[in-house]
Amino acid sequence: MSRSQRVKKYGLRWWLKWGAVLFTMGVVCVLASIWYADVVTDAASEGKVYTEAGEVPGRRVAVVFGCSPKIGERDNLYFRYRMEAASKLWESGNVRGFIVSGDNSRASYNEPEAMKAHLVAMGVPAEKVVCDYAGLRTWDSVVRAREVFGIEEVVFVSQGFQNARAMYMASELGIDAVSYSARDVEGRGGFRTKLRELLARPKMVLDIHVLGTEPKFLGEVEDVPFR
Repeated sequence: MSRSQRVKKYGLRWWLKWGAVLFTMGVVCVLASIWYADVVTDAASEGKVYTEAGEVPGRRVAVVFGCSPKIGERDNLYFRYRMEAASKLWESGNVRGFIVSGDNSRASYNEPEAMKAHLVAMGVPAEKVVCDYAGLRTWDSVVRAREVFGIEEVVFVSQGFQNARAMYMASELGIDAVSYSARDVEGRGGFRTKLRELLARPKMVLDIHVLGTEPKFLGEVEDVPFR
């Protein structure tokens, strides 16, 4: 039966009615998914988020999540604030070293080395910084922390929105995690990030519980000398 025949058989009003019903149901499902993902993510972080370096419980290892040091010709404030937070955490004496986890999927782009260079310039000894070159996503970084680097307890260092997702991931993987939140970015860039986060949390739940998404790279176990 062709489209025109179906329209004639059921009537245009019938199609419009059921189209509206299906559209509404879709919107409700999306909103419910966003709400559920927010609830479970926030629950996993409750009582485990710190904004003062001196208050963070002692851990041997902190995982710092990567991003690009630059946006075009400008400094990336997300990167700068994460490095400042990691430096303060080191000065507090509450961690013995760092895993800097980011994207090095092409030779010309290396987030972990950029993070390490900044931390060393800020006074962290080079031997206390281990690079994870396959932290392509937050999920990859968290899984690799356990499976590749053998981490069972950790401090996550990033902005609050990413730390919250990492905390939920850690709870699903059995990692004892707390987080130290770097300064957030305000203005237009921060607003765009918050919009993306609306979908990032439902996608995380989908990846973990429905799709069973694995990190792109795992590889051999690596030693963390300051564990």
